[in-house]
Amino acid sequence: MKNKEFFNDYMKAFLKQNSKLNLISKNDEKLLWEKHVFDSLAIEKFFDKYKFSLDEKEITLLDFGTGGGFPAVPISLAYPNIKVTAMDSIRKKINAISAIKEELNIRNLTPLCGRVETFEKKFDIITSRAVANLGKIIEYAIPRLKNDGYFIAYKSVKASEEIETAQPSLKKYKAKVLDVIQYDLPLEENHTRNLVVITKQ
Repeated sequence: MKNKEFFNDYMKAFLKQNSKLNLISKNDEKLLWEKHVFDSLAIEKFFDKYKFSLDEKEITLLDFGTGGGFPAVPISLAYPNIKVTAMDSIRKKINAISAIKEELNIRNLTPLCGRVETFEKKFDIITSRAVANLGKIIEYAIPRLKNDGYFIAYKSVKASEEIETAQPSLKKYKAKVLDVIQYDLPLEENHTRNLVVITKQ
């Protein structure tokens, strides 16, 4: 994983936008790396575990409900060969991400204002973090996933409970939970997170 110093310019640019738009709380500003950037980069655990090739072809990734740009912007910085689309329905958030993109010249990042349910393009990878319950985001993600693609939902320690309640959506959209990858954020208190990896059947 890229170290904290690699993201210094990005974090400065983000905090500049946050001072205008309040993308995250003032308390969270102090934990920007630990709670937001580090968490976004946990996707590396998926890439490593499944020996996901990032060099053979152009990979497309959609992050819907991106909010302040998590995990979209950290992923675009860490993996310049992934074409990342950061989508949110709130214009001011997309404007902030666009400003960060311009300031840092992030060529593989496309900020997009819109609603995912009206979007027809298909992607290799779809991510979602802090958007809605798993059942609901499956309904948004799976129709926009390529047949051999992966939907990666960033979830809390209670991921297993969400998976249980999401069974009707999994069945309806002919999807399955491939894996649940657990990791810990570098915080003083125990803060376990999960990547729920979902594929089409």
